[in-house]
Amino acid sequence: MNAEGIERLEAMLEEKTEESWSSIYSHRLGTSTYLEKYAFLWRDSAVQYVEGAVVYLDDADVFAREPFSAVFRSTNTGQEWVAATVHVVYGRRISDRTPEIHALRGYWDWLGEIYPEHQEYRMLLGDFNLRPGHPAWAELREVAKPLVTRGATTLSTHDRQYANLYDNIWVPKKHGLSISKAGIDRFPQSLSQTTPHYWSHEKARAHVSDHAPVYALLGDVERHPLRSGELYVPNRIGSSGDRPAKQACIDLNESSRSALTRLPHVGPARADQIVDGRPWGGVGDLESVRGLGGERVRDISQSGLLCD
Repeated sequence: MNAEGIERLEAMLEEKTEESWSSIYSHRLGTSTYLEKYAFLWRDSAVQYVEGAVVYLDDADVFAREPFSAVFRSTNTGQEWVAATVHVVYGRRISDRTPEIHALRGYWDWLGEIYPEHQEYRMLLGDFNLRPGHPAWAELREVAKPLVTRGATTLSTHDRQYANLYDNIWVPKKHGLSISKAGIDRFPQSLSQTTPHYWSHEKARAHVSDHAPVYALLGDVERHPLRSGELYVPNRIGSSGDRPAKQACIDLNESSRSALTRLPHVGPARADQIVDGRPWGGVGDLESVRGLGGERVRDISQSGLLCD
């Protein structure tokens, strides 16, 4: 809904993964007092933003929230692709949604025109509020196909149930993307397995999202599993009751890259920047590292991890 929410999410991702993340987002979009922002967030060690972030110019004024797109590159394979995202209006009935679904064919063709070198590498992601088998998709189906065709993504109010396949990823019928797998991440089950006393299907729906995200894997990779309990109990005491042994202090000019990643807000990418920027006169100088502003540097200074 606002930039602050996106920035908070990015900061939390960095804290939980101990890696550097980046984001870009659109201006607020909508046709009433209810406005939203589209955003892309990515892990810097895996993905790079290339160019072309743009909101669609909808001359016909069909979309309540005009789609947002940009070009990205995999740091592992070097493959580039266009990521475009849209949130189709829900309305009061299905007939309120179908005009935007019909208009997506024109948007798809427009993506091919403004990203001519990436026509075979287009990905249209979003909450479409319409199952992929509905007749309204006929025009887009002439040139594209959905990656997710089974299951459902909306969380029902009934225990552990899912209602509709509204979220999806569309790609060209003949594409050059190295997609190895696509599916639905039923996150309530993951949360209930790792933290059974904290999360139920109903609580996940109420406090996280009433939609389960869809995903696509590019190349020979695997989804990263949740580490049981670590998201919620980072300073867990061992089974014997003893606290972990105290680790050596961290020296900005001497410690290894792996040791530097123990610092708050420092992952492998920022550890590399710290090593490359040596020598450092003091912790305050870290503000020159990309993504380490005043508050984050204060967190590092007050962490108690640095050598005196």
